[in-house]
Parts: sequence; C-alpha cells; structure tokens
Amino acid sequence: MNKLPLKTRVQILNMLCEGSSMRSISRVADVSINTVSKLLVDAGKFCADLHDREVRNVKAKRVQCDEIWSFTAAKQKNVAAMKNAVDGAGDTWTWTALDSDSKLIISWLVGGRDGEYALAFMDDVKDRLANRVQLTTDGHKAYLNAVEEAFGADIDYAMLVKMYGEPEGRAVPQERRYSPAVCTGAKKTRIEGEPDLAHVSTSHVERQNLTMRMQMRRFTRLTDAFSKKFENHVHIVALFTVWYNFIRIHKTLKMTPSMAAGVSATAWSMDDLCVKMDAVAPKPGKRGPYRKNVRA
Repeated sequence: MNKLPLKTRVQILNMLCEGSSMRSISRVADVSINTVSKLLVDAGKFCADLHDREVRNVKAKRVQCDEIWSFTAAKQKNVAAMKNAVDGAGDTWTWTALDSDSKLIISWLVGGRDGEYALAFMDDVKDRLANRVQLTTDGHKAYLNAVEEAFGADIDYAMLVKMYGEPEGRAVPQERRYSPAVCTGAKKTRIEGEPDLAHVSTSHVERQNLTMRMQMRRFTRLTDAFSKKFENHVHIVALFTVWYNFIRIHKTLKMTPSMAAGVSATAWSMDDLCVKMDAVAPKPGKRGPYRKNVRA
C-alpha cells in the first residue's frame, strides 16, 4: 500500500484537531475519506499509548473533573428504532481531569456515565498523580463512591453544584430552547479532607469542554458530523488530547500544558508526532510470489 507523504498526513491530522469534518478533509487534502479514517485510527491508537506512557507522576495542586456529552450513531432515545444499530450507539460521555494550573489533561475516558465508569476514571486519575491534590467535581453522585474507592482519605475533595433557572424568571421561548439556562448560584460542599473553598471550582474544566466542542467536529451540536462509530470517537479524543497537551500553545501560559506541568521539556509539532508514529509502525514485509488461481 502506498504511504501518504508526511506533509499530507500532517495536514490531515491538523485539520482533524481544528474542527474540520472528515469529508471536508478528504476534499481539501484530495484523498479518499477511507484514507482519512485509516489515519485517524492509526493516530488514535498511537496517541492513546503515548498519553498513557508520558502523562505520569504529574505534580498538580488543584484538579477539576467533568463529563461532556455527545452521542454515537443516534441519540439514546432513537437507538431502539435503528434498523442496524452499531455497537456503542447512543449517549457517549467523555470524562476529563484537568490540572487547573498547567491546563494539562491528566486523564480521559470515553463511555457511559455510571458508577463503573466513574471508578475506572478516578482510578486512572489517581495512578497519574504524584502527590495529594485538591479535587473538585460537579454534583454527579457517581463521583462520591469513585473518589472514596480510588483515593480514600488521601484527597482534599469538594463538590460544586450549580443551580440554574429560567432567564429573568420567565419560561424559555421556543426560539431559545437551545440557549443555556442562567446560573442562579452555586453550592460548595466539602466531601473529604480540607479543601480550600476559595479554589473549589469547575470553571477551567468546563472551559476545556468548550475547547473540545470547538476543536472536534463530531462534538458539535445540531449537525450531522456526530460519530458513526464508537471506536472512532475514542480515537479522535486520544488524538485531540495529545495535540492539546503537547502541541498546541496555550495562549495564557505561552507554552504547551505538558511544558507547564513539567511533563515535556519542549513543544512538539504535528510533524514530530507523525515521525514518532513512523518509528513504531510495523515495517512492510516482503511480498510473496504472485500466484494465479488455476482451476484443477
């Protein structure tokens, strides 16, 4: 199989991380959509392994966690009516843990929103931290048992529950049904340890959710660019996480989050990522002799 030039692969991966759809990328880069999909799969697998290996022993002070909703193939309420439902169809939640100071994505997980996923997510967060941290989550009840199981008493943990109301106390008109509700207040609750209530916040990780929606086309609401396969949803999150942590310069920090967190010494480029992928890619084997099918 012919291999795409480095320049084309870099262009495709950059466009995937800049909010372009796969079909638009295939048109701009003049390649088939299957080629874009294949590169996404290869890059996603590589980036998942890279993040798992490199983002370890993170020295953080404050960590914020949240979940962002999307769906695969169809919204949950429509899955039952699908003629050929794919594996993983329905609501798809992406869990993220963000270092509030360096903006490093410490951990991520794609799947459901129940207690089993919460525990798996928190176990992974715990494994990647080098010290005791202050943790803030929203009011999702699954966090309570998950944080207790993963951290025990070795955590300063608080929940932030935001309260919402209708704009100006009136019912939302039909044309504004997709507008966010107005936040009327927030309640901070100490769960474990001695968290500093002045730093109990989920603002940074919620801003990270916005970045994810803007940078990954399949997270955009009210479009037909949603994920058609659960595996591809996982692959794009893996690619985005490495791009965000190691390649993208954070405007406020003037460096990448991985540099701010001490995980890497320099900023990477997408060229560097492609070169690293090539270094571990299996070498093409020697072709055997061509044989015709001869009828006996």
